[in-house]
Amino acid sequence: MARITVEDCLERVENRFQLVLIATKRARQLAGGAAPLVDRDNDKNTVIALREIAEGHITASILDEDDDPIMSIPFEFQSGDLGLTREEELQAANAENQPAEQVVEQ
Repeated sequence: MARITVEDCLERVENRFQLVLIATKRARQLAGGAAPLVDRDNDKNTVIALREIAEGHITASILDEDDDPIMSIPFEFQSGDLGLTREEELQAANAENQPAEQVVEQ
């Protein structure tokens, strides 16, 4: 098992902050079942991610990938989706913004 240092990785990325983002995303991919691009050598996913970065297998382009299926689903709420009239929606919105004591009194 070769030791990996931050300096090894910084030769491949712009700065430490970008390194954190890249390594985090790759480690999560590995935890989600992605195949490692280097020998596992009993290392944890974070170490594997750093080794992949240091060896040039993973680059900043990983940050542009959209691999979270939940976040890629567009959410559009439109008036009437809840089966309420516009007046009922406004009343519900106003009730959410009032302190609990005022809502109970009404």
